[in-house]
Amino acid sequence: MSQTPNHQQSLTDAGAKTAPAAAGIGLTTGTLLIVANMIGVGVFTTTGYMVAALQSPLAILAAWAIGGVAAFCGALAYAELGAALPRNGGEYQLLSRIYHPAFGFTAGWVSLVVGFAAPQALFSMTFGDYLSQLLFGDAAPLPSWNPPLVFGLLLMALLSVMHSVHIGTGSRAHNLFTLGKVLLIAGFIVGGLIWGNLSQVTAAGEQSAVSAIKSPIFAVELVFVSFAYTGWNTAAYLAGEFRRPSRDIPWSVLAGTAIVTVLYLGLNVVFLASGPLADLASAKKKVGHVAAANLFGSSAGRFVSWMIVIGLISTLSANIMAGPRVYEAMGRDYPLLRFLAVRRAGGGPVVAILLQALVAAVMIVTASFETLLAYVTVTLSLIASLTVLGVLVLRYREPGLARPYRTWGYPVTPLVFLALEGWMIIQLIRNSQMIARAGAGEVIVASAVTLASGFVLYYLVRPKTARP
Repeated sequence: MSQTPNHQQSLTDAGAKTAPAAAGIGLTTGTLLIVANMIGVGVFTTTGYMVAALQSPLAILAAWAIGGVAAFCGALAYAELGAALPRNGGEYQLLSRIYHPAFGFTAGWVSLVVGFAAPQALFSMTFGDYLSQLLFGDAAPLPSWNPPLVFGLLLMALLSVMHSVHIGTGSRAHNLFTLGKVLLIAGFIVGGLIWGNLSQVTAAGEQSAVSAIKSPIFAVELVFVSFAYTGWNTAAYLAGEFRRPSRDIPWSVLAGTAIVTVLYLGLNVVFLASGPLADLASAKKKVGHVAAANLFGSSAGRFVSWMIVIGLISTLSANIMAGPRVYEAMGRDYPLLRFLAVRRAGGGPVVAILLQALVAAVMIVTASFETLLAYVTVTLSLIASLTVLGVLVLRYREPGLARPYRTWGYPVTPLVFLALEGWMIIQLIRNSQMIARAGAGEVIVASAVTLASGFVLYYLVRPKTARP
């Protein structure tokens, strides 16, 4: 595919010339934004399924460690790109600049449908389920007005309006919720390490762990672990709003990813030390509630459920803060999409925020939780891999590009990320029958259709000056 140089440059210039006037994200907010966007529903819903599938605590911890390594290696690469090309839009701006505007547009389309709207739907669905359980209990029949659905939609609407009206208010609320979430998780980990049965973590033995890791199902379970780690690239979507992007973007990405990896490993050690593995396997999505109840009693189970509810608020807030900046950037570059760039004075991109909320609302009422989760992970892994590959491409093609931060461990760390993501996706395709709960075949088809439709839409909306 060829593209006129003038249009390619116009996309780059547009991002540079139209950085929002309200720019002001610092290192603390950037780091907490990463933490909030990463710690969501995945870590509290995945381990129960993994216990049933792998039956080895050490293999489960290995999966979470590998997920952390992949996220950290990817974050190192994104940090270089974000510092060198500090513009709002994430992969949309990066892939347009590195490869071709069609790739960037497709990444923006994927961000709308998969990267932010689908996780927004997942977070809202889980929030509604947990809050309904806390308010109405498990035994009592729910009221006819469907509280889980209503609670999820109401939270999404409230946060969308908040981020549309005033950026400062959204940032302060985001920081408050995130700090509360991290402190609660850290307290739970400390208590679990004190009162849990840590010998149970190694009871199955190393041989069992090695066998589980060698099995194809291990790579398949990494799909769900990867979802729990998504969000390490959030700073790239708000790069144009950092006060000191060359310093704050790399350190926000690296610090946030490291904090989350440590918290995830600690949480899973506590889960696995909390009681019989059979309890965790049967708990499935409510593994956090069951682990807390086993360790500290039923009241603690309710406390952890409240912790998850609070955590989901901050995660959803971070999602709504970051995603619409991608569509806003697309609105500046493509005249047919200029409505996406509409902002309130002192607020966020209103139309883009509301569009993302609308797409998420449709998903909430039409899609199952697990199929949506697998769809998100597979599609985003492909886009993230293409972006990380861009570090290698730019190093070769533009060695003179100013790079305030250079990827640590280059080229090993980007290659490690690409190898892990490629291995996971290949195993998913080869062993799709093992994920019957997620409809793996349908997920692969849906991911392919989403990517292809992005390229088609690009050729429908691209500016006339870009046409042959």
